[in-house]
Amino acid sequence: MRFPNFFTFVFEPVLSGRRLYLQRASMQIPDPQLIAQIKERDECAFQQFFERYREQILRHVRCIVRDDASANDVVQEVFLRVWNRAGQWSGRGSAAGWLFRIATHLSLTHLRTVRRRREQRLEMLSETVEQETQQVPEWMIEAASERPDAQVERADQQRWLRRQVQELSEDKREVFHLIYDAQVEVRDVAERLGIPEGTVKSRLHHGRRQLSQAWQAIHNPEEHE
Repeated sequence: MRFPNFFTFVFEPVLSGRRLYLQRASMQIPDPQLIAQIKERDECAFQQFFERYREQILRHVRCIVRDDASANDVVQEVFLRVWNRAGQWSGRGSAAGWLFRIATHLSLTHLRTVRRRREQRLEMLSETVEQETQQVPEWMIEAASERPDAQVERADQQRWLRRQVQELSEDKREVFHLIYDAQVEVRDVAERLGIPEGTVKSRLHHGRRQLSQAWQAIHNPEEHE
């Protein structure tokens, strides 16, 4: 599938005159019309849509992933998805809201991938340490070097919590990741998802209650019989 030639250079400096022309041109075409043209593989429409939202999406993604290089990669993937899946926009709601949801989803996917890689590295390190300590006489291992029970328990709780969050519905999970992983304020979450603040708080409340009930079911099973 061919992709717009200009996309290779989207993060390189753009001549101010050309950018101004694109901005003026894009202001004259509504988002739904641009999306319809992108669906028909119109590169000019895609470029106008890109210029209209590039800076906003980059700021949004950077706020979540907190790394400039990763943010640029995610933004490129966001607009690649727009180019390849423009037909998936239902037309309900704003195109901007649809675009920000794509950006949020891909940003959170990036964070989860980074976290998994970090955990895998830690597990490999832990296994290496265990193998090395098995080759050393016990009397040479200082008690201070052993992991406290509290740290083990806390790590188990965090793993359990991550699994439970993944069991939440997509809308609640999205809010949880933005607030707790990306540390985005409720007001900003509402703006980026295109929903009222009350809806964000409601999803957060119901998600917390669901996690609390799951926790109680494990630690106080007699109360849930």
